[in-house]
Amino acid sequence: MFLINGCEQAYLDASDRAIQFGDGCFTTARIADGRVCLLAAHLHRLKDACDRLLIPFDLWDELEQEMNRLAQEHPRGVLKVILTRGSGGRGYSAANCHASTRILSVSPLPEHYGRWREQGITLALSPVRLGRNPHLAGIKHLNRLEQVLIRAHLEQTDADEALVLDSEGWVTECCAANLFWRKDNVVYTPHLGQAGVNGIMRQFCLRQLAQSSFRVVETHAGEEELHHADEIVVCNALMPIVPVRAYEAHSLSSRALFEFLAPLCEQSN
Repeated sequence: MFLINGCEQAYLDASDRAIQFGDGCFTTARIADGRVCLLAAHLHRLKDACDRLLIPFDLWDELEQEMNRLAQEHPRGVLKVILTRGSGGRGYSAANCHASTRILSVSPLPEHYGRWREQGITLALSPVRLGRNPHLAGIKHLNRLEQVLIRAHLEQTDADEALVLDSEGWVTECCAANLFWRKDNVVYTPHLGQAGVNGIMRQFCLRQLAQSSFRVVETHAGEEELHHADEIVVCNALMPIVPVRAYEAHSLSSRALFEFLAPLCEQSN
């Protein structure tokens, strides 16, 4: 179902800037036991994105109530929230935009994540690279054509997920997940100051790792670093964390990092 500005409907005005320019942001949350997992973090993500995109959205209490109400109607599932600048004018100027648009929807939780957690997944290097832009790096804006192309190329392989580099060749993320890799007791994750999405579960994992015996390094690394890793895991708010059993020809069997993070991620709320 869809809820647009508080009304149950599935159609958006064709003049909305989400359609015209991809002018907005979104977040995707896991529903468990009728609750939005990590609700405060998802709201903070949306607020940060609106601030950076200069979208003057101010109905935060109303949005939170709608998120909670939809979650209560579903024991488990996926809640997606989109905020757009709304409608107004023909060109790029937002001067005539007077009311933002909020879109909420609920869909089933993907069933394959359970199998992925048990069996692990395979990664393949994507030929599509992410453009570097510090003004947009980290946020989940509505311009997702890079991910659409990454997914299209991934579907031409036998791999489960794609390893994605930025235009300079640095490891950045996966198609729909962040990643960590471990070498001995050091856990690495890409620095996202120029490209990529700073995911909710990535942020959660970083907080847990900061209190652990692992040493964490946010780094600029080439993809060859992953060929020497003892372990790789990927995460997003829905999975929430999955081990990688192979990156191309490099097989991985260690699960120390996954076994530390998995119960914490599963219980996150």
